[in-house]
Amino acid sequence: MINFTVGPVQSSDEVCRQGAQQVPYFRTAEFSEVMKDNASLMMEFANATKDSKCVFMTCSSTGSMEAVVMNCFDENDKVLVIVGGTFGDRFAKICGIHRIPYTALTLRHGQKLTAKMLEKYDSRGYTGLLVNIDETSTGVLYDSEMLGDFCKKNHMLYVCDCVSAFLADKFDMQSCGADIMITGSQKALACPPGISVIILSPKAIERVENSKVRTMYLNLADALKNAERGQTPFTPAVGILLQINTRLHEIKNAGGVSSEVERVKKLADYFRNSIKGLPLEIISESLPNGVTSLHPIKNNAKEIFRILKDEYHIWVCPNGGDMADSVFRVGHLGNLTIADYDQLISAFKELHQKGIL
Repeated sequence: MINFTVGPVQSSDEVCRQGAQQVPYFRTAEFSEVMKDNASLMMEFANATKDSKCVFMTCSSTGSMEAVVMNCFDENDKVLVIVGGTFGDRFAKICGIHRIPYTALTLRHGQKLTAKMLEKYDSRGYTGLLVNIDETSTGVLYDSEMLGDFCKKNHMLYVCDCVSAFLADKFDMQSCGADIMITGSQKALACPPGISVIILSPKAIERVENSKVRTMYLNLADALKNAERGQTPFTPAVGILLQINTRLHEIKNAGGVSSEVERVKKLADYFRNSIKGLPLEIISESLPNGVTSLHPIKNNAKEIFRILKDEYHIWVCPNGGDMADSVFRVGHLGNLTIADYDQLISAFKELHQKGIL
């Protein structure tokens, strides 16, 4: 199988070799050094502000989304949530569950967010903003700098889910003023799922330390305290954390963040140029590098996903909800090559000749 989904994605041979090793005991000085190295490299790659901190959560990125909302906001806050698809809606649902007052700025599928849309929320007492920088369900990239300017002007805590954007699109915590960045092991980090990463600025750390959150497993103050010694409060996904270390050094040795972002962009550009002329509509008005969301003009998206999987041994990414039949996605993350895309494009052309696409 060739995997063109947006997570889990294909890992490098080096990461796979690390994953084949026996998992070591983790309450050791040696493992603590690995964890500190992971945190240092993550903050370097995100260009986090001085005195920021990084924690590793053993959960999917949704767990970290919930942890951030629980630990950084309460009933006295007023949060603006950008809802342009499934994952923006997830932030809104988390706020609702934890009774955090919020307003959803709702966009149609694929719509670009503009500064003009934000104007009506200016000077309205909002204390935080939650956004999925790359709304993965629709393949829309939001302008992190524009949102950062809005948050700075309104003195808001700026929370960025960068699960599909980190290492795929240009993202700089200092430049855009982000207070929190969330990402996951199974996207551009190209490791197995199971670890989510949260980077917190000093402003966010202060919120966490003053929080009266009622949780054991998702308590970020506890996670931060343990991170000081290179550990986690509870048993982490040790093997994945070791694979993350391998992957972070792989990226650094290959030229760092800019080289990785450029690599992903080249794959995305090659794919998008190669499908011109096929009855596939790109739905996004603001394209990210990590994923292309496609509407098959003549046929059912779910059926195309099935045929590619069963007959061509290719995974693309199906959608759920009201986009299940109309949109599928092709990812550009992980250990993929131009030759891999040639196989996918050839399959598309063959399906088009058969009248299936």
